[in-house]
Amino acid sequence: MPDSGPLGSAPPEQRPTPPAAVPDAPAPVIANPSVTPIPAGFLASLHPPVTIPGPSASPAPAPEPAPEPAQAQAPAAAAVPDAPDTTAADTTAADSALRAILRGPTGPGTASLAVAGRHRPPLPDPLSPARAPAAEGRAVPGLYHHPVPEPDPVRVEEVSRRIKRWAEDEVQLYPEEWEGQFDGFSVGRYMVGCHPDAPTVDHLMLATRLMVAENAVDDCYCEDHGGSPVGLGGRLLLAHTALDHFHTTGEYAPAWQESLASDAPRRAYHSAMDHFVRAATPSQADRYRHDMARLHMGYLAEAAWAETGHVPEVWEYLAMRQFNNFRPCPTITDSVGGYELPADLHARPDMQRVIALAGNATTIVNDLYSYTKELDSPGHHLNLPVVLAEREQLSERDAYLKAVEVHNELQHAFEAAAADLAQACPLPTVLRFLRGVAAWVDGNHDWHRTNTYRYSLPDFW
Repeated sequence: MPDSGPLGSAPPEQRPTPPAAVPDAPAPVIANPSVTPIPAGFLASLHPPVTIPGPSASPAPAPEPAPEPAQAQAPAAAAVPDAPDTTAADTTAADSALRAILRGPTGPGTASLAVAGRHRPPLPDPLSPARAPAAEGRAVPGLYHHPVPEPDPVRVEEVSRRIKRWAEDEVQLYPEEWEGQFDGFSVGRYMVGCHPDAPTVDHLMLATRLMVAENAVDDCYCEDHGGSPVGLGGRLLLAHTALDHFHTTGEYAPAWQESLASDAPRRAYHSAMDHFVRAATPSQADRYRHDMARLHMGYLAEAAWAETGHVPEVWEYLAMRQFNNFRPCPTITDSVGGYELPADLHARPDMQRVIALAGNATTIVNDLYSYTKELDSPGHHLNLPVVLAEREQLSERDAYLKAVEVHNELQHAFEAAAADLAQACPLPTVLRFLRGVAAWVDGNHDWHRTNTYRYSLPDFW
């Protein structure tokens, strides 16, 4: 999994089955209601103009809601390349179609496909509606990205409160001495920023539990908190049965059931998936299981290279990262948004290309922001700059800058593929799903940029 923080406790560990916690209410899938037609341009761009101040800048107010009249429609914000964009000429033809995706659908029956700004039910005990100051953090120079508005501070605080309660009380995720690391992960800000169209906090919690559980498995099975490439396949397979249940005879089922509480990663997987399947449709749940199997296969490839000391070719590394990446996170955007992209539309080859490119681009973002952190960690960590330096005989600086270029090409390819698909299949659910994936890509970058507790940039500029 892309590096996003230590969250779990180290195996081996034997604990009794935790007491049942009162779960959050299941988040229902919201049907599209009948609505009156909305005027063209009613929805603002997914990327409104946003100014990201430097670390020393004074806090900036949150952006005002976009005006609704068609004549006042906000244009899509320009991406921030920070360096000359040599691919702009190749992507100009896709701009108008991409803007259509980001504005969202219009016309009869599309109101339920609007962004979250049109549907923010109040929390039971709302906090002060004060605007959030802009978070500090510097973007990687030259990185092509879209700035995003500050995540809703009310939602961030509520998601942060609920996920910590779940981690500590329901799944006993981490020992007391790791509490600061869990807080520094800032998963509440992360998920609120990545899912701006989630209709309720309950919906946001579906993604938040899964994200925390995925990282617990990565940390405890693969990384520094007790992880090892040795025997990883067996650990991952048994953990995967918490997502994709084991069906066996009555004699052996109780031992499997007991195993689901045997360590923090399995407790987290089991609980998070239980919440998810009660809110998602069967096809959405099966989609997630398959994407997690892809992720686990990527873990195993990286572990095999670690055991043998192999540094892959650049293309081999990028192929591994198409599996060991963030894919399971943006592909639940419809579940978190309260609607469903039908399975046949999800399976379209052009949709699969969009999803793959989005996952690949976001994973290189992680490689770039976690670069110095991994250099300072024990052992030899593979990331794109490291592989480029070794395989193409580049200096550390030149390898890092080339990794930025690789990211930018992937990001442009994602946006062009999304625009092509929007033109080929302009169904409201397809357009909303594409917008949800784009929002996740942007929110993921913003979380990396602003999480100065975890990340710092190399001194290459």
